[in-house]
Amino acid sequence: MTEQRDQQAPLEPMPTDWHRALAVVAHPDDLEYGCAAAIADWTDGGREVVYLLATRGEAGIDSLAPADCAPLREAEQRASAAVVGVSAVEFLDHRDGIVEYGLGLRRDIAAAIRRHRPELVITLNHRDTWGGEQGGGYWNTPDHKAVGRATLDAAADAGNRWIFPELISEKGLEPWNRVRWVAVAGTSTPTHAADAGPGLERSVLSLMEHKAYIEALTDQDPEEYVRTFLTGNAERVAARFGGRPAVAFEVFPR
Repeated sequence: MTEQRDQQAPLEPMPTDWHRALAVVAHPDDLEYGCAAAIADWTDGGREVVYLLATRGEAGIDSLAPADCAPLREAEQRASAAVVGVSAVEFLDHRDGIVEYGLGLRRDIAAAIRRHRPELVITLNHRDTWGGEQGGGYWNTPDHKAVGRATLDAAADAGNRWIFPELISEKGLEPWNRVRWVAVAGTSTPTHAADAGPGLERSVLSLMEHKAYIEALTDQDPEEYVRTFLTGNAERVAARFGGRPAVAFEVFPR
């Protein structure tokens, strides 16, 4: 009963006293399914957002070999990011589908945090399922879990000069200990929300840029599929955010 009551508690507004964010996810389209409406609004307000993807999504389309799929999905991701005002998109080139949580992934993400110096770090659901803390719902993918967990850890790694000291000696990346929050999108235990209304239409257009992926995923009309999914998610959050369509996040302060 306690969890059920908590699920209905009002969500706090996302922090707004920041200027730079780094969004770290596993695949092209993860941010578009998760939080592009919020990102569109943030960039409109003059904030800087950089995308960091662990893979190029090369294992995501059954009818395309990875060597052909990777450049296609990279191009779709760059076009998608541009729709919501994001011009910097980086790829780490971990292998799609078999991303491993570990020191290498933590180091790569910590290096990016030191390069870009964000106050806000964004990632995607790192838990076992898309259900509640007690389980249930769809099983999450290994890549999402690995990247989400590594991002939460790397936010601390980035500020400690004695963790991955080679980032200083070999790359000149001094510690950055001013990450103030890590915000997890796609969580079923949110604490905060951002108004989706101003950026919702562009989030639809942004996800639609992943044309090859969506056409392989569903026989439904792409625009109908995308609009139904994104507006439905935003409207479900509205019940806990003053009736306003919103993007939900679980925020971990640092």
